[in-house]
Amino acid sequence: MKTNDIRPTFLEIQELGFETKANWNLRPEELEEICISKDIAKKTNLNAIAINTGKFTGRSPKDRFIVEDELTRENVFWGEINKPFSEENFEKIKQKIISHLNQKEEIYIRNCFACAEEDSKINITLITEIPWSDLFGYNMFIRPNKEELNSFQHEWTVICSPTFKASKDDGTRKENFSIINLSKKEIIIGGTGYTGEIKKGIFSALNFILPFKKNILPMHCSANIGKKNDTALFFGLSGTGKTTLSANKDRKLIGDDEHGWSENSIFNFEGGCYAKCIDLSFEKEPDIYSAIKKGALLENIGFKNNNEIDFSDDSKTQNTRVSYPIHYIKNIIQPSIGDIPKNIFFLTADAFGVLPPISKLNSEQVKFHFISGYTAKVAGTEEGVIEPEATFSACFGAPFMPLHPAKYAKMLVEKIEKFNVNVWLVNTGWTGGEYGVGKRISLSYTRSMINAALNGDLNNVPYEKHEIFDLNMPKECPSVPSEILDPTKTWEDPSLYIKKAKKLASLFKDNFSKFQTK
Repeated sequence: MKTNDIRPTFLEIQELGFETKANWNLRPEELEEICISKDIAKKTNLNAIAINTGKFTGRSPKDRFIVEDELTRENVFWGEINKPFSEENFEKIKQKIISHLNQKEEIYIRNCFACAEEDSKINITLITEIPWSDLFGYNMFIRPNKEELNSFQHEWTVICSPTFKASKDDGTRKENFSIINLSKKEIIIGGTGYTGEIKKGIFSALNFILPFKKNILPMHCSANIGKKNDTALFFGLSGTGKTTLSANKDRKLIGDDEHGWSENSIFNFEGGCYAKCIDLSFEKEPDIYSAIKKGALLENIGFKNNNEIDFSDDSKTQNTRVSYPIHYIKNIIQPSIGDIPKNIFFLTADAFGVLPPISKLNSEQVKFHFISGYTAKVAGTEEGVIEPEATFSACFGAPFMPLHPAKYAKMLVEKIEKFNVNVWLVNTGWTGGEYGVGKRISLSYTRSMINAALNGDLNNVPYEKHEIFDLNMPKECPSVPSEILDPTKTWEDPSLYIKKAKKLASLFKDNFSKFQTK
């Protein structure tokens, strides 16, 4: 046993069914040493360790299941995203994983928390086969102090075994899986080494329990706070600028990915950040780049030589990642809690080039665009994509939302109306034409528009309605040319603009109709 093995006295390893040697709550430097000694990680030129997650370099949404039982049967929004799994098969496969791990020389166990707000905090016991999975847990969840560890009360269990592969009689789709048992407060992950499955398993659980437990709205968004304690939320799918735009030298970061909105605050679910690394540079993302140091965990990156990181290398995946504790970012607020938001931004990279760069939403539009969760793929990003392709992800995080999207949307609208919050739709994509014809909206202009919204500069300017999307567009904004604020005026061919805009409006309508049956 390591000299710093700290375990809750109430919970012996045998109670969880494990008999092999268990390393409890190891320090990150110990985990790094173990990874290197086992030759499953290498030290990089930035002093972070780098690992390969194996066959899976991202989540596998089709292999995520929720146990169907008395608690979930009538509450979960079952379908392509939330697929049911039987109680019997869950118990069977869990016991198989435990038996599998008992054949290992040692395992790693960590006690940690989720939710920075004390009244909402949940306790997590993370059991992992591989030391770098444990390091990921240390980085990403909230770390207890010694006193909290000594009094730790077990609540949620996450078991992660990348080398365990399900068989065809286990009830899974393939050999890899992530299964959430909300009644038993257990999550089992097998067949995949991708660490993101760990954090998203807990996020999915919180998205189910918090709305029922305390009327807390769980959100897939980043959050920051200004000098006047004015919190802002940023929703957006991959490629829309969520991480970039929430990083602001004049505002402190609350968190970059998962938050809850309670009666009194916005609070981070996590204790760390899990950032994309592809094409990363100090110039583009100084905070993220500077956080890659000893203790950080890099995934699936390439190298220029023996240990010099090549952030442009996508030979393993475009989804290269790094996890690190949130305090590796200098400009943060601690604890990770802010006041009720003053402004909310829905970010979309519209590759059709027809949405306004910024528009103000009313309550009905908030519901519509929140449930839509729109962005667009551009030609060439995926095989077979030859023109802009609309992508919709309900609540800007459909793969993690067990309840019907309308439930989350109703909660959001109630809260913005109660607290008189401004909600903005921001297009960080194209203007003057679709992708390949027009050009991407200048990041400096987008920052200026967001700053104007945050500063209240858009509260007293004239607005006009978009004729197709019915959006309220400001006619002027500080530091932004007025001619780009109305997209109808940026296209050379107005008739072509109308055609493309009507096409996108139709896609919005078709997608939204899926959620109008309940």
